[in-house]
Amino acid sequence: MSGRIGVWLVGAQGSLASTVVLGARAIARGLAARGGLVTELPEVAVLPLVGIEHLVFGGCDVAPTGLLQRAQAMAADDRAVEPGLVEALADDLREVEVRVRPGFLEGSGPAARSLAVRGFLPVRESLAAAAQRLGDDLDAFRTDRKLETVIVVNVASTEPPIPLVKEHRRLEDFQHLLQRNRQDRLTPSMLYAYAALERGFPYVNFTPSPGVMPPALQELGHKHHAPFYGSDGKTGETLMKTVLAPLFRYRNLEVLSWEGFNILGGGDGRVLSDPRHKRSKVRSKAGVLDSILGYTPHADVAIEFVPSLGNWKTAWDYVHFRGFLGTKMSVQFVWQGCDSILAAPLVLDLVRLTEFAHRKGEAGPMVQLACFFKDPMGVSTHSFVDQFRFLVEYVGRHAKPAKNRARRKRLR
Repeated sequence: MSGRIGVWLVGAQGSLASTVVLGARAIARGLAARGGLVTELPEVAVLPLVGIEHLVFGGCDVAPTGLLQRAQAMAADDRAVEPGLVEALADDLREVEVRVRPGFLEGSGPAARSLAVRGFLPVRESLAAAAQRLGDDLDAFRTDRKLETVIVVNVASTEPPIPLVKEHRRLEDFQHLLQRNRQDRLTPSMLYAYAALERGFPYVNFTPSPGVMPPALQELGHKHHAPFYGSDGKTGETLMKTVLAPLFRYRNLEVLSWEGFNILGGGDGRVLSDPRHKRSKVRSKAGVLDSILGYTPHADVAIEFVPSLGNWKTAWDYVHFRGFLGTKMSVQFVWQGCDSILAAPLVLDLVRLTEFAHRKGEAGPMVQLACFFKDPMGVSTHSFVDQFRFLVEYVGRHAKPAKNRARRKRLR
């Protein structure tokens, strides 16, 4: 795979987007190793995936500047990356920053609105006009940069949840919502998904926001033969839950309660400090235990904003369980990590695997990517090992024909 592939980041001026671009360019220029990339594992690397050096970045946001500034803050304030690395890649970051286009704000929630720069965004724009503009930006990005295709990844702030109603079920009804400018029934993540899929570009929702969850948007993806998936990237406490919960299930240890307490800083923490935004995140984090254990223990998840933490987050979990002879015992763990450093390689993995699926002519939900998400579409199991097996099996199905072709060529 040698063609250039576009990566359009929704939320392109945030800490995660800046880390994605910084990491990709560092790898492309030989300034960083590939640790943390699932696509570099032997089980996955046998696929002919697009090289990271062939990724071209652009995106949209509700504010005009910040990508380089965010990377500098990651180095100076958060001590998450080396200052020299940011300095060496400053021109790369500036090049992407000038390609950031205005996003869409209405329906993103009060906390996200506080991050916007009003003068950067169109005034009194209808949903239909916004969908057209966002789609045109994607087409222009592909044409101007001479790209094979564009992978759209939503890494923007978490939106408050809205109920999915009958108008979200069928594409025709969803399009009527657009035409009638029903901003109470749509969120920006839905509009970004519509703009991408309507132009035939794959869409990945790395956030807990609705994104491509409405059946109408999935219908649109199938109509234009584009793959899509989500939602909510799995990087910390929930990842640990999906690894540890099967232990209790297969040792027949009854989990009585599983309490999780999360503290985080940065823009994500600030947004999630608003209860309306927090509901989306708590819902995606809280739903994994039931399917793994086969029953519902007492389980609470708390998320609190601590400004001084910056881009770092800490989760403390307490698991109370009952074993042989009814004896009650417990296990505790602490997970501490830099949010963007944990998430950025997964975004690059998702881009590479999504581009491969698109190149192979696949459409619809990419269930092979379930292990990357807290709330994966179309998958009932939340066990990380089981989900990773989906990816390995998918790789095996695609790698086997390539191996057979290579073998036949050697025999000639």
